[in-house]
Amino acid sequence: MTGASGEIPGGVRPVGGAPGSAVGDLTPEARAFRDSLKGPFAEHVAIIMDGNGRWAQERGWLRVRGHKEGTDSVREITTTAAKLGIKSLTLYAFSRENWKRPDFEVSTLMRLLRLYLRRERKTLMDNGIRLLAIGRMEDLPRFARRALEETIALTAGNRRMTLRLALSYGGRTEIADAALAMSRDLASGTLLEADVDEDTLRRYLYDPGTPDPDLVIRTAGEMRLSNFLLWQASYAEFYMTQVCWPDFRRKEFEEALRAYAGRKRKFGGLLNDGPQESAPDEEADEEADAALGAGSSAGAQSA
Repeated sequence: MTGASGEIPGGVRPVGGAPGSAVGDLTPEARAFRDSLKGPFAEHVAIIMDGNGRWAQERGWLRVRGHKEGTDSVREITTTAAKLGIKSLTLYAFSRENWKRPDFEVSTLMRLLRLYLRRERKTLMDNGIRLLAIGRMEDLPRFARRALEETIALTAGNRRMTLRLALSYGGRTEIADAALAMSRDLASGTLLEADVDEDTLRRYLYDPGTPDPDLVIRTAGEMRLSNFLLWQASYAEFYMTQVCWPDFRRKEFEEALRAYAGRKRKFGGLLNDGPQESAPDEEADEEADAALGAGSSAGAQSA
């Protein structure tokens, strides 16, 4: 969560940390699920957790109840991902734009964040899950930031899976913060212009160690990326479901993983499942060009 310059543009620096729990092999159930997949397994899954408020309003409840119920889905999906052997899980928990919501809803979300962080520490430790956060942590109220820092420190030694919470996060803001930090190093001479490329900028993102997501899931039927991981999700596969987040549980999560396993990723190239065109023969091309030139010349003379 630190940039290449050593600054912390938006992250929280872990302070120490206890060793994590020992992690064994996959359970027979998890192994059976992975063996049943007919294609690749998603090592990094990112989720846009949408539909909490809508889910509550459809039942005649206040929107904040939907957010509270959504924390149960966070627990189930997080533990399921760890048990299935997923290496990284990133959850879009609170965007920069979410600060525009009514004060009561925002304050409730911040209190729920603190409650989740305190309540789930044992679950994170028992499942060997390390917690990190990306975003502008300085925007969070002090009580929420303190709970976050404490949980990050506690889980720092866990190695089974990394859970990243995107908090006060925006993809454009992340790129702008990275560009600003990089420009400072260019101005100071610690970074040379000739050395700047995509990998250089990546080192200035909130968490340079974040692997690109293989799969981005969005709940509640929306078809937007909503400013989430704009840099990292360039070649991610997308899975949209009509299910609202409070109802998104293990069954729905496994369906998304199955859908991903059935896809063929190209990363801008071509699939290797058909006849391949050979590279052009330079000598043959020159002969063809000469023949065309001769034909044109003969035609001109006969005219």
